[in-house]
Amino acid sequence: MGNMDYDLRSVQEARDLARLGKIATQQIAHYSDEQIDKILRNMVRVAEANAVMLAQMAVEETGFGKVEDKTYKNHMASTILYNAMKDMKTNGIIGEDPAKGIIEVADPVGLLMGIVPSTNPTSTTIYKAMIAIKARNGIVFSPHPSAAKCTLKAAQLMAQAAVEAGAPANIIGCISMPSMQATDELMHCEEVKMIIATGGPGMVKAAYSAGKPALGVGAGNSPAYIERTADVKQAVTNIMASKTFDNGTICASEQSIICEECNKDAVIAEFKAQGAYFMTEDETNKVCKLLFKNGHTMNAKFVGRTALVIAEAAGISVPLNTRVLIGAQGGVGDGYPLSYEKLTSVLAFYVVRDWHEACELSIKLLQNGIGHTMSLHTNDRNIVLEFSVKPASRILVNTGSTMGGTGASTSLFPAFTLGCGTMGGSSVSENVGPLQLVNIKKVAYGIKNCTTLAVDDPTFNHPELAGAGATTGSCMTMSSCGKPIPPAPTVPVTANCGSTATYLSPAEYQRGNSGITYGTGCGCGSTNANVPSASDQPIDTVELTNMINALVSAMKGE
Repeated sequence: MGNMDYDLRSVQEARDLARLGKIATQQIAHYSDEQIDKILRNMVRVAEANAVMLAQMAVEETGFGKVEDKTYKNHMASTILYNAMKDMKTNGIIGEDPAKGIIEVADPVGLLMGIVPSTNPTSTTIYKAMIAIKARNGIVFSPHPSAAKCTLKAAQLMAQAAVEAGAPANIIGCISMPSMQATDELMHCEEVKMIIATGGPGMVKAAYSAGKPALGVGAGNSPAYIERTADVKQAVTNIMASKTFDNGTICASEQSIICEECNKDAVIAEFKAQGAYFMTEDETNKVCKLLFKNGHTMNAKFVGRTALVIAEAAGISVPLNTRVLIGAQGGVGDGYPLSYEKLTSVLAFYVVRDWHEACELSIKLLQNGIGHTMSLHTNDRNIVLEFSVKPASRILVNTGSTMGGTGASTSLFPAFTLGCGTMGGSSVSENVGPLQLVNIKKVAYGIKNCTTLAVDDPTFNHPELAGAGATTGSCMTMSSCGKPIPPAPTVPVTANCGSTATYLSPAEYQRGNSGITYGTGCGCGSTNANVPSASDQPIDTVELTNMINALVSAMKGE
């Protein structure tokens, strides 16, 4: 092993972790609710005891964010998450409807793979380990290379806490030698049954291409619209708190501000009062050259940095109390770099005439982070309803996008994997929790007689089928309204649509012998076809001749 190259050793480690994780997953699948809860409570205890240390490790290793905010994220991923899911049914019978004869039964999906981003390395690890255990699954983590140490430490602490409380050994694993080869190997391991992917668009796309179920979240590009009825001061307060939380490293954080011409001055004044610096066009260009490379790809050196660090690096002078840099943009897409995702302390700024223009602009912005999140600041419910159909899975109202999207300031499930729905190429649109990590089976009792489905169905009305199923000896001869059912026609009839269909005799129907009795109804109120009665049926030439001869004889008194 020591003579093997790094990439080969990392691949072998991934294989070993998958094999051991599968065994552990098979064992924990049979744990009781009490056993699982005991494990989770110990994981919460250990996570809280190490929350600050893990936050410090993450900041030191990545350079992203703030220790105090990452500490709170660790708290959210443990205590707040546990309280949200402790009473959630994830094992055995989780639902029952006696009237419909349906029982819902939850089964673990199997061993999970957790892909961890560098922006939220420890909180994401704690969160995914918690929801995996709640759903009775093992999990193996693949850390981002730039956050490998803190991710591994978080995984080890969670594993030790779980085993200490009775979980099987190897229930939580983590690659200690991260590489693209190891990540790819883990994605394609037969033992791994589902992937939870949080990270860049490329990694998420790879997860969805692995040939197995994957839960992923792509890039966010969340616009925040301050509508004319909004409380401007409160809106700006929420936005500033959200954007500066961990220096904007959460993908749900605001990326663009949209206001109206009628409240523009008030919005700008309030942002300035709360520490925002509005850059000139030249300053904006300098910052954009710093933040992006290869078009609109974010420069990792400036992810999660303070406004002061970015300003200094760009060579622009800003007040020492500056918390956020804001740059006006005249459009969306190529040529307007700030219209894309910026996981740092920088915002784009737009002014529109009314909510109609705000709608159009929001949709354009969301195309670069479609399906994720947008926020509204308004006191007009009709505006909320108008924006509720926009292509975002989370429409947040009068709250910060970071806190609202992750469930910290809303009633959404607390999560660090935020589904984007099919709009964003994701298989889920909700905040991912334990219920996305179980198979929900249906036990269904029969509530209808299989042999009389058609007879007992009042909506099944096809008089042209009269006589069908006569071999069963139970074919209806009377309709529900008491009228006799006409015999099946043996000749072509023309429907109202103009088409012609030939109806078979009862004897011919009997050849199918399906075992189902077909009652046809009387056709009352039906206009689908002009079904002939017995008197409407044509007479052959011989019969017609005989009738004429009989009539002539009667007239002659013969």
